[in-house]
Amino acid sequence: MRLSALFNSFAIKVVIPVFAAVAAASFAVIGLLLWSSQEADRVAMERQERLMQLVISRMQESIAYQQESVTVWDDAVEYVRAGKDLEWIDDNLGSWMHTYFGHDAAYILDSKNELVAGFSANARTASDGFAALARSITPLLEAMRKKMRAGDREGVSGRFLSPGVTDLMVVDRHPAIVSVKPIISDTGKIRQTPGEEYLHVAVRFLDGDFLTELEKDYLFEGMRFTWTGRAEEGETSLSFATASGEVVGFFIWQPYRPGIEMLFSVAPVLMVILVLVLLTVAVLLLVLNQRSRKLAQSEARMQYLALHDPLTGLPNRALFNERFDATLRQLQGTGKMAALLFLDLDRFKQVNDTLGHPAGDLVIKELAERLKRLTGERDTIARIGGDEFIVIVPELRQAEEVEILCERIIESMRRPFEVEGQQVFSGVSIGVAFAPTHGEERTELTRKADIALYHAKSTGRSRYAIFGSAMDAMLRTRREIEHDLRKALERSGEITIYYQPRYAATDLRITGVEALLRWRHPSKGWLSPSVFVSVAEETGLIEALGERVLREACKAGAIWRDVILSVNTSVIELCKPGYAARVAAILGECGMDPGRLELEITESVLSDADGQSELNIKALRQLGVKIALDDFGTGFSSLGRLKQLQVDRIKIDRSFVHGFGRLGGDEAIVQAMIHLAHARGLRTTAEGVETQEQRDQLTQAGCDELQGFLFSPALPLDEIDSLLGVTRRKLSAVASVA
Repeated sequence: MRLSALFNSFAIKVVIPVFAAVAAASFAVIGLLLWSSQEADRVAMERQERLMQLVISRMQESIAYQQESVTVWDDAVEYVRAGKDLEWIDDNLGSWMHTYFGHDAAYILDSKNELVAGFSANARTASDGFAALARSITPLLEAMRKKMRAGDREGVSGRFLSPGVTDLMVVDRHPAIVSVKPIISDTGKIRQTPGEEYLHVAVRFLDGDFLTELEKDYLFEGMRFTWTGRAEEGETSLSFATASGEVVGFFIWQPYRPGIEMLFSVAPVLMVILVLVLLTVAVLLLVLNQRSRKLAQSEARMQYLALHDPLTGLPNRALFNERFDATLRQLQGTGKMAALLFLDLDRFKQVNDTLGHPAGDLVIKELAERLKRLTGERDTIARIGGDEFIVIVPELRQAEEVEILCERIIESMRRPFEVEGQQVFSGVSIGVAFAPTHGEERTELTRKADIALYHAKSTGRSRYAIFGSAMDAMLRTRREIEHDLRKALERSGEITIYYQPRYAATDLRITGVEALLRWRHPSKGWLSPSVFVSVAEETGLIEALGERVLREACKAGAIWRDVILSVNTSVIELCKPGYAARVAAILGECGMDPGRLELEITESVLSDADGQSELNIKALRQLGVKIALDDFGTGFSSLGRLKQLQVDRIKIDRSFVHGFGRLGGDEAIVQAMIHLAHARGLRTTAEGVETQEQRDQLTQAGCDELQGFLFSPALPLDEIDSLLGVTRRKLSAVASVA
């Protein structure tokens, strides 16, 4: 009885619950597998359908792109206009498209949509092939000509050079992609009437070879085309339609069903589960053990994340504080030194704003890897902010070791970062403080390294600076400049404007005048804008300063004739809503013709994520104000980005001009800039021309305007009036008499 009671107790407490748990788990697993297999099959079918739609869409883009290899071509324009050398036309625009790209037909149409020449792989003659296409293609041809007449540039990008239209339709009882492209000049030297260009029509059938390629490349088993969409058991169908929604036909194939395959593969395992009843206790113990280990791993991971940067895996600020404090303690009484390097990427915000934060993250990770390769095993690299890093170099023998390390880091960061197929150029600035020379406490040393970093950035970036007592004085001076600048804006006479003329490169007549800001400080004398403009931007004074400069310059330039007045504007001003309206109000107040005002901007306007600067530029151009791109080619820039800015003129930075005549000079770069600007219908101005040799080379390169000390420095208002032949007093008297 006792044994029987023990057995019954064990059965009640252990066996029955275990069997019940196993049975419940088995049913749950089976139900879950059935559901997951159905979901997997459904998801796989949806993915195949999306892939099919994507393939057709990409095929449409590909055909249009392939057409541009022959349609954006001066020779093609001339030959189709002549219409005599049909063999050349067929070789280059007809049968060649079939041979090289696999197009089934290609037709050339004149301005009246009449067939000039063509090729058809199926029809006996080109005219027979085009006859099967003519009626259904008429809407595409009309849409194409409407685009060209309207100058519609939709779809034109870095990949596509010309507009086009494409659609799905039935051609000679075949489903097909039909793409229409204009035959246009690639140089722009051939004059063509918009809407009357010759057209190139490409046809690619979606049955036959296309299905074979589709089945081979994308593993669509049993791929076929039907008009009705009737599928056999186990098959699926996908309709495809024209742009207007008319169904053209159906693709049918046997879909990949991973869920069913998975279910059959795990069926034997389900049978084995019943055998695991006796191992349930051991499995439960194993699960408990695994959970304990996972908990320990999770705690270790949390501890790691609390002390490390998740993006780079480097120590974060908390771990940096611990290690630096430990380093400082170990230095006490040893007579050795330690160095603290404060690093900051130059212009990193522009990388994030133009390429996106994922690209910025890749740059940060690559920077961390480069720092690891350059530093020693005992050094500590920490990331303490977005693009801010700190390096601890313990137990230095001499300061020169850190100087060498800084130079190696700066040189390494000059190499471009590869980000998603693009080269990103940046740089790094470094501030250095030594312990115990500059202090024995972490907060003080970090502050001084930060001050040195600020000094490195303010003196040109991509360099390092070691903390010195003079740097504290510089910060105090900067604060004094801010205070004095606020006072200067409240008074008259301190902020003044000088004017530097621009000259036509060919005949040296004055074509424009640039307004340049000057500050006559009561105690420090004349201050350059490089000293106080950055302070104005950081402290919010730039708007008041810019408005004063614009108003005074427009008052001065209102009486000049046939001379363009150029005024620099800050990106901070340009990003403010209503900036264009304020400019218009000042022009009206001063009686200045908007067509004679030119605002000089920099490429940093591209970092305006809200697009407000673009709206202001558009409004200003509609008003008649011209836009010039200043300091072109410097900073985070490239020639290709010129397409993103609507400007009238580019100013080639003086750094390129000063490189003329030296080993590895910049003549070729300047020539490329001028060629690119002229290709886009823009004028060019070279800054900083100081020698006759520079003038001759720029003139030979085709530069439109020159500016620099070779011709004239910046002049006060009375001297620029004299240079322009304007007598301001007499003009005022005449105006008062009138």
